[in-house]
Amino acid sequence: MKTAVLQGGHGFIAHHLARYLRQRDYWVRTVDVREYEYGPPDFTDDYVIKDLTLEKSYKDLYLVDDKPADIVLNLAALMGGANIVLDFKYDFRIMRDSSLINIHTLENCVNQGVKKVFLSSSACIYNYLTQEDKDNPDCRESTAWPSWPDSCYGKEKIYAEEMYDACRRNCGLDVRIARFHNIFGVEGAWCDGREKAPAALCRKVAMAENNSSIEIYGDGEQTRSFLDVSEACEGIFRIINSDYHFPLNLGSTELISINDLAKMVMDIAGKKLDLVHIKGPLGVRGRVSENTLIQKTLGWSPSRPLREGMEKLYSWVDSQIHPKTNKDVKETQHV
Repeated sequence: MKTAVLQGGHGFIAHHLARYLRQRDYWVRTVDVREYEYGPPDFTDDYVIKDLTLEKSYKDLYLVDDKPADIVLNLAALMGGANIVLDFKYDFRIMRDSSLINIHTLENCVNQGVKKVFLSSSACIYNYLTQEDKDNPDCRESTAWPSWPDSCYGKEKIYAEEMYDACRRNCGLDVRIARFHNIFGVEGAWCDGREKAPAALCRKVAMAENNSSIEIYGDGEQTRSFLDVSEACEGIFRIINSDYHFPLNLGSTELISINDLAKMVMDIAGKKLDLVHIKGPLGVRGRVSENTLIQKTLGWSPSRPLREGMEKLYSWVDSQIHPKTNKDVKETQHV
C-alpha cells in the first residue's frame, strides 16, 4: 500500500482527491488549518489540523510508521473566488502564506526523505495579454513566459513552479505540477466568498424566485472553461504516476460565457430569470485549457460535458439552501 500526505486536505479539491486515492489502495493523511465542513471526514486515514505556514507543523509530518510517505501533494494555499483573489487588500497574505507553505514543504520533503511531490498550480499564472480575446484565449503551457499574471495569486503560483523545479534540479526531488483550470463540484465553497462562478450561480439561481433576476459581474460575455472535480482527480492521478515533471494544464476545453453558464443553470433549475449586469471583479476576458500537451504526454485529457457536472452541483447547492426535513422525506416516500 502506498502512502500519501495531502496538504489542504480538508478543502474542496483535496478531500475529493483523498477519497480517490484511498479507493486506489493509498493510505492517506490529510492536513489542513481548517476543519472539514460537510459531515464526517470519511475520506482520510489520518485527519490532522495544523497551520502549514509554521515550520513547527512539519515535524515528522511526512513520516508514516517511521518511513517517508511515497508522495506529498500540496494543495494548500490562501485562495478564493474573484472577490478574494482580485481584491488587492489580500495580496500580501496570498503571497506570504502560500510561499511559506511551499518553502516548508520542499525543505521538509528533502529532510524527511520524501522522493516525490505534487504542486497544484493554476491557470492564473498565464500572461493576461494572451487572454484578451474572449473567443480565442491562448493558454498553452509554453505561453507562461514572459510572465504577466493578472493577480498576485497567479504571480505566487508561477514563482512556486520555478521553486519546485529548482528543488528538482538541485535536490533530486521528483516533481509533478498541474495547472488547474476552474475546478468545480459538490462539497465546496458556495456562499462564503471563496466560491467560484459555477457554485455562485447555482446559489443565486436556487435562491431566486421564478421570473425575478440575478446579478452577474460585468457584461457576462467573459469566457471560461470549467472542470468537474472527478475528472480533476483522475488527471492528478495520471500526472503523479507519469514520468513528466514539467507543468501540465488540467482543465476542460469546453469554452462558455458567464451569461451562457447562468442560462444553463436556469435551465437545470427550470427557472426563467433576468440577468442584471453590475460592476465587480472580472479577471481576464477569456480563459480555456489547452490540452494538446496533456493529451500527447498522458494519452488522456478531460472530456465530460460541463452540463453533466453542473446538474450535480446545482442539486447539491439547492440541498444546502433547502435541506429536506424528516417530514419532507417521509412525505416524498409516500408519493
